[in-house]
Amino acid sequence: MTVFQQFDRRFRDLHVPSAALDRLVTGCRWAEGPVWFADLNCLVFSDIPNQRILRWTPDALDGGGLSVFRAPSHFANGHTRDRQGRLVSCEHGTRRVTRTEPDGAITVLADQFNGKPLNSPNDVVVKSDGSIWFTDPTYGVLSDYEGYRAEPQQSARNVFRLDPDTGGLASVADDFNQPNGLAFSPDERQLYIADSAASHDPDLPRVIRVFDVQGAQLSNGRNFCEIDSGIPDGIRTDIFGNLWSSAADGVHCFAPDGTLLGKILVPEMVANLCFGGPRRNHLFIAGTTSVYRIILATTGAQTP
Repeated sequence: MTVFQQFDRRFRDLHVPSAALDRLVTGCRWAEGPVWFADLNCLVFSDIPNQRILRWTPDALDGGGLSVFRAPSHFANGHTRDRQGRLVSCEHGTRRVTRTEPDGAITVLADQFNGKPLNSPNDVVVKSDGSIWFTDPTYGVLSDYEGYRAEPQQSARNVFRLDPDTGGLASVADDFNQPNGLAFSPDERQLYIADSAASHDPDLPRVIRVFDVQGAQLSNGRNFCEIDSGIPDGIRTDIFGNLWSSAADGVHCFAPDGTLLGKILVPEMVANLCFGGPRRNHLFIAGTTSVYRIILATTGAQTP
């Protein structure tokens, strides 16, 4: 049975109907934050409640290529790489954004705003100018499952930009219910941001918003699309500007005009995804307990 659902003929150019959905890893409690290291030929991802960051290498179809990258992980969630190839991570437990240096040392990039602790940094992207953009919902302080229960001290659930030159932290959006995954368009003129608050309040919208990027600022925020199954969480764009979003039934693919083109059906609720592989046409999918891979007919954008 095919794992693809097509709703628009444009989806035909983006997938291979005979491609299989491979389950690479299982046994996680909540797989999240996949990031591909092309130079090391491996995938790094979080298993949040188990307090570990794992590493998978392509010889792992039998499980032999899975190892622990870091434990404890401070309930690390989303990851990306900066333009120097260093791992940038969002940690729920410590409520901070960190960078792993080449020698393994940890540099704290942000842990407070206006003199108060962040909520729980969730997902992160790096722009070509070196600026770091991340979301700060409250998921990591809601319970002890993926962080430590605490009262939020920030007045909003912000989207932040960290200046690469000064290290200054600025809020670029403060009107989200629960900002989550984020991704730049290939030309970096737009920033897509998921609002996943319906995870805890079904009356709230399940939307991905898009903003125009003007230097260090965002403007003209508007709804881009709505997820019809579950919530939007992690998102990525491909080289054609299509947006690939996590959802309850798998991965949804939207054209740059917001049209739902098709879906990749996954047997578990999907939290996040990333492009990788030798030609960046492998889509790695973090489901609830497992990590999957499928080969597509498109390639990912914004790979360092």
